[in-house]
Amino acid sequence: MKNIFSLAIVSSMALASCGAVQSIVQNTFPYTANVLVSTGVPANKEVSSTATASNVQTWVGGNNNAQIKDVRISDAKISVVSPSGGTLNALKSVKVYISSNGTNEKLVASRSDISTNSSSLNLDLNNDGGFLDSIVKSTGLTVRTVYELKNQTTSDMNLKVSLNFSSVPVR
Repeated sequence: MKNIFSLAIVSSMALASCGAVQSIVQNTFPYTANVLVSTGVPANKEVSSTATASNVQTWVGGNNNAQIKDVRISDAKISVVSPSGGTLNALKSVKVYISSNGTNEKLVASRSDISTNSSSLNLDLNNDGGFLDSIVKSTGLTVRTVYELKNQTTSDMNLKVSLNFSSVPVR
């Protein structure tokens, strides 16, 4: 009887720890894109910049059999790289889309009516489109940043768009 009781306790602990391990091994992988806002960019007009996601490909490898699932955007941020001390007050709106070879473009983050004198800003996440597995697991992941200025800038501005994707391992 004592052995059965001990076995039941050990089994319960093992099963409970599996859930904890599952939670701990949840994957988060980053992507950053640089966006150049040139002085010649007109105000009140949407302009886009596209970059290929090489670091996401390092994590997932464009491998459709990668042992992850339920990929979604978990964090999105835009920040000023240069000029030093620069702010985002010239921006009116920002939208970030992702796509890959053979997939449609999906909006993953955006922010409109930007009014900040800060050098960085968290973007609003868009998880309405469901999971991003097919895009992230494909080759040639591309991030397109669409921005609109309130006023034309007086000098070039380099921005960094940082995205974090989360996923869970396939069981």
